[in-house]
Amino acid sequence: MVKIILVYCVLFLLFAASYQASNVVYNVVKLGAKSDGKIDSTEAFTKAWTLACSSTWPAMVYVPQGSFLIKPVVFGGPCKNKILFSIDGTIVAPSNYSGFGNSGFWILFYKVTGITVYGGTIDAKGGSFWACRNAGNNCPPGSRSISFVASSNIMVSGLTSINSQMFHISIDHCHNITLENMKISAPSWSPNTDGIHMQSSTGISITNSMIQTGDDCISIGPGSKNLRIHRIACGPGHGISIGSLALHQNEDGVEDVKVTSVVFMGTQNGVRIKSWGRPSTGYARNVVFENIIMKYVYNPIIIDQNYCPSAKGCPKHSSGVKISGVTYKNIKGTSATQLAMNFVCSSSNPCKGLKLEDIKLTYYKKSAAATSFCKNASGSSKGLVIPPSCL
Repeated sequence: MVKIILVYCVLFLLFAASYQASNVVYNVVKLGAKSDGKIDSTEAFTKAWTLACSSTWPAMVYVPQGSFLIKPVVFGGPCKNKILFSIDGTIVAPSNYSGFGNSGFWILFYKVTGITVYGGTIDAKGGSFWACRNAGNNCPPGSRSISFVASSNIMVSGLTSINSQMFHISIDHCHNITLENMKISAPSWSPNTDGIHMQSSTGISITNSMIQTGDDCISIGPGSKNLRIHRIACGPGHGISIGSLALHQNEDGVEDVKVTSVVFMGTQNGVRIKSWGRPSTGYARNVVFENIIMKYVYNPIIIDQNYCPSAKGCPKHSSGVKISGVTYKNIKGTSATQLAMNFVCSSSNPCKGLKLEDIKLTYYKKSAAATSFCKNASGSSKGLVIPPSCL
């Protein structure tokens, strides 16, 4: 892994040098940004982006060391050439959550192609917003820290995101997105602070990252296809989830997902597929969870087609989501509860083609054995499977 990081660093330095040589570098400080973290620098960031986006040569937006306060901003395209958004400092949000408005976004990249975001830290200062939510007050909808919408050929490398109000990174209607060497962090009690959320997107790669949140480390929404998730450390958080699905009756499905080499540490769930109990055109198929370690995870392997987290106003219908072709292979570790594998599927659309291979999940209390449970689920098992398969 060290060698991989060194290679990326060398490539980045060469990449940055080419921009410096062509003099198409827009330093936000030279355009008026202040590095004290108190004076609003949004206008300087917008100027830098506008200049870079209109450049016919590859350009760099450069954020030097220091702390830079920016309010909600849209970096829109299409642009005339590639852009490197290089961050050496920290970008901070207003401490008062009312300064975000109701757009749901803090930093939004919209309709852009060929953008690289490299390095740095973004701090959304979500504490006051979480307090508002946890107190049950009338709060704004909350904002995602960094979002990519209707964009393609994007790379985010070496970015640290902390204290997001809602999702840290959001991907919607995008194609060919690479996220690597990320560090994402929010307290375990912070509500809805998913690390990475995607929907209606294809060709997403997430690798070599550490995610600690109050919700899903990675959540995979409707319309997500051709996803690769590799070498992730998740915890605290709610695990890696496909769903929730069936939020709407007419929605696209999820398919061709491969999750490998993940360590879950003290999470609420490990690998999860969840759907609401209502009619839906959705589906989840061709999914692989492989080479995974569970460390004191409450629900290591779970399918829940009666998802209703608040237990209020639940649909109480049979889920229309069709789940098929899901493989669980080489998954080992400890469960914090006795029920280590739990497959609760739809009565009208039973789960089909579930495959268990080389599973060894033990209950952390040595005095009792781990168990499995199946409802409306069928499939096969191969090799050693502990707890014994119920399929």
